[in-house]
This record gives sequence, structure tokens and C-alpha cells, in this order.
Amino acid sequence: MTTDASTEMKKNVTLWRGFPKIFWTANGVELLERAAYYGVFIVITLYLSRILGFDDIEAAWISGSFSAGLYLLPTFTGALADKIGFRNSLLLAFGLLTIGYAGLAIFPALLEEQGLVQYGREVTFTGLLAADIRWAIVPIMVVIMIGGSFIKAVITATVAKSTTAANRAKGFSIFYMMVNIGAFSGKTIVKPLRESMGDLGLINLNYFAAAMTLLAFVSVLFFFKNTKNKDDCKSLSEIWAALFKVLSNGRLVSLILIITGFWMVQHQLYATMPKYVLRMAGEGASPSWYANVNPLIVVLTVSLVTAMMRKRSALFSMTTGMLIMPLSALLMASGNLIATDIDLGFMTMHPIAFMMIIGIVFQGLAESFISPRFLEYFSLQAPKGEEGLYLGFSHLHSFFSSLLGFGLSGYLLNAYCPDPRKFSSHEAWQAAAVNAHYIWYVFAGIATVSAIALVIYGWVIKRLDAKADSTAVKPVEQQTA
Repeated sequence: MTTDASTEMKKNVTLWRGFPKIFWTANGVELLERAAYYGVFIVITLYLSRILGFDDIEAAWISGSFSAGLYLLPTFTGALADKIGFRNSLLLAFGLLTIGYAGLAIFPALLEEQGLVQYGREVTFTGLLAADIRWAIVPIMVVIMIGGSFIKAVITATVAKSTTAANRAKGFSIFYMMVNIGAFSGKTIVKPLRESMGDLGLINLNYFAAAMTLLAFVSVLFFFKNTKNKDDCKSLSEIWAALFKVLSNGRLVSLILIITGFWMVQHQLYATMPKYVLRMAGEGASPSWYANVNPLIVVLTVSLVTAMMRKRSALFSMTTGMLIMPLSALLMASGNLIATDIDLGFMTMHPIAFMMIIGIVFQGLAESFISPRFLEYFSLQAPKGEEGLYLGFSHLHSFFSSLLGFGLSGYLLNAYCPDPRKFSSHEAWQAAAVNAHYIWYVFAGIATVSAIALVIYGWVIKRLDAKADSTAVKPVEQQTA
């Protein structure tokens, strides 16, 4: 081995060893939490409908509200975490998550004991559809939502506090790697559970999630030291004031609403895709695996796209991604227009499944153009010196898109791709679902309107900035004259 190679290897080893134990503990529990969350969330609408008997519209609003809360609460729970300490916050969070996920698993069994539902390999409903007790699942999901919001607030702050200027970039790259490994593994386990247990796997998946978060709780209990820092604590009243300040900023509100259109389509990976694929392509389809294509494409393309766009403005990169999104939705729709299976040589795929994967590829590509540059552009629209305060609410678009995207999905599924269990025969359901692909036309329209709106937004902002600059310079010119 050459001297240069040996030196480089030692530098890499030192870099990886240069992080404190708390850094690795935080990243380890983040991996476990993401595996639990994505394993459950990718099939949450299936669980609500197939296990608890909620219709598509009810399941959509419940899961959309759950997702929305996870994006809105972290800024507030982060303030509480600063006061009670990160270790206590993580213990509280993983305790709530373990109770919540276990509750999702135990709740159907309690209903079975009351004669409301029977399940073996396949779930058979005997009265739950009309039982108000099924709504008791909502407080269980609120427990998970609160626990998850602490995780979002504390882990990223821990990574930031346990790294230095020299290794922070490397630290966050490790963090995002852990996030993706956790998300990938959580989604991957769904298919074997469903294949071996049928819909009962949707229940037992929650035991897996509870085991992951319990392991994370034990890890924090024994290996995580407190990183409480009172220097930058904010009160809840200050955070509320910041939220109202953001909502009074016309530029930011306009940008948030436009980007909401993109994320409404992106959220269909969880809101529409699982039910759509299973109903249209059959129970042998693998929606949880198809969803993994998105982060795979992002990982493979984001560095290339960022390098390609380095000389372009953030707005140009975001607009490019927004223009890709309608194509993504149209590709998803096209599967219902292909009559025969797709022969790939080594295997055949149902056209619905195949075109869904192709659409998700383009969706991931669009995300590579948009996500890395959104925070950059968002911060530029904030008043000078207040970027940090405003960035605390940079994910408001995901709050709105969760509510609107999931809610709309429920109505569209009910109208164009209804639950087959509501029909007396397969033929009757086929007639009702003949235009199921119209769902994706709606989201293609939303993506198109959002892309056009972002182009107009950029033009208006450019004119306003130019006008403001000329107004600021004019007094100086007059004084010189």
C-alpha cells in the first residue's frame, strides 16, 4: 500500500471515529424509528380500512391528519425538548411510540373479543363497520404523532450539537444514510408479512414497529447522555409569534401553497398508491416495495442533479422538478390503458405495477430537483437576519399537503377505484373501477397548475425585487445629481 493511500485510509478512519458516542446513539435510534414509522405508514390506509373497517374517505382524513401533525408539531415539541433535556425527550418519545404501535396491534384483538371483528388469514368484518368504538384508534395515533414529533425535533439537533464545523457535513450525510436505511428496511418487511399472514400481517407489523421503538428506548436509557442547551431555548409564545409572522409574509405563504401542490402528488405514494395497486393489479402486487423506488432514485440522482444545477438559480431547479411531476402522474395513469402484462425477459409484471414504478422513478427525479433547493430559496424569502426563525416552519407545505393530499385521495378512490368488498361481484366492481386512472389525471392537473404558478411566482418576485432595488437606489442618484 502506498504512503498516500495509507494516509487517506487513516484520515477516513479518524473521521468516522471522530464522532462522540452520543452521535452514534442518535443515529442508531433514528434508524430504528424510521424502520418502525415507514413500515407502518406505507400501509396505514390499508390498516384503517381492512382491519378497522373505515371507508376510503375516513381512512384518508385520519392518516392525513396524522401525517400533518408530524410536520407541524416538531417546532413546538422542540421547544419543550430544550427545556426538559434531549435525553428525557427521547425517552418520552420512544415510550409513547412503543405504547402507540403496540396499541395499533392490540386494538383489533380487543375488538375481536367483543365480537366486533373476526380475522384469521383474511379479515372478515361482522359489525365493526357500524361500530363507533373503532374511532378509539384516533387517540392511539395521536400518541404516536406526539412521540414522532419529538424525534424529528431532537435527533437533528443532537447531530448538529455533536459535530464540529470540520465534520458536520459528514455527520449529516451519515444521518441521512441512516434515515434511508431505516425507511427502506421498514417498507421491505411489509410484503413478506402480508404474504405469510394475509391482512393479519397488517396487524403484526405494528408489533415489529413497537419492538424497534422499545429497542431505541433501551438504547437511549443506557447510552444517551443529556445535551440540554439553554442558550437557544425558545418559549412556546415565541414560536407561536414566529408562526403568525411567517403566515403574514405574502411571499412565503404563496411559495408554501405552490410547493404544497408538488407534495400533494408526492404524498400519493402513501395515500393512494397502496390501495390503487392492490385493487387494480391484485393482491400479489408489492406497493411497499414500489415505494422504495423513490428514495433509491433520490439517492442515485440528487448529487448529479445538484451538480448539474449548480450554476442555475434555486427557482430554476425547483421549476424543472415541478414540470416533471405531471409526467410522473400521467405515467402512473397509463398502466390502466395497457391491456397485456409487461414482459421484462426475466419476469412479467402487471401493467399497473410496471407503470407505477416508472412513474415513481420520475417522481424521485423531480424530488432531486426540488428538495435540495427549496430550503435555500425559502430562506432567501425571509427577512434578513430572521432566516433561522422562518426555517423552523419551512415544512408547512407538508402540513397542508398531508391534509389536502390524503383527503382528496379518499374521495377519488371512493369515486373511481372503490373498495371491492362493497360490491356483490367482481364484474360489478370492474364496471365501477373502469376509469380508476382518472385519479392520476387529477394529480397531474394539480402538478401542472403548481408548475405554472411557480413560473408566475418567479416572474412576479423578480419584478418586485427589481422595483425595490430601483427605489432604494433612486435617492442616492438624486443626491449625486
